[in-house]
Amino acid sequence: MRNKLVGCPVETTLLLINDRWKILILRELLDGTKRFGELRKAIGTVSPKVLTSHLRSMEEDGLVEREIFAEVPPRVEYTLTELGESLKPILDAMKDWGINYQEKVTSEVDHLEVDVV
Repeated sequence: MRNKLVGCPVETTLLLINDRWKILILRELLDGTKRFGELRKAIGTVSPKVLTSHLRSMEEDGLVEREIFAEVPPRVEYTLTELGESLKPILDAMKDWGINYQEKVTSEVDHLEVDVV
């Protein structure tokens, strides 16, 4: 994680969550612990290789914990660390902004359709 520290705090944050998959992983894990298959299904079109890569990266950065259970077949669960949980206000702000943007765009499109008719 130290190699991701840069002078600008915003850039540091972006370096840690710089990908849509990481944001979606965070979104899903904010609801609680999930298994790999649950994450993959919830996120959608992410490949297993890409999901694994991002989970490992997030684990190295201290955002995610992985717990392996000695069972047959093996079971692995992912949970946000306290540091990962601290990103919740950022994701909440992104969600609020996204809702407002969608409403604005939808409103403008509806307005244009009324004017054209």
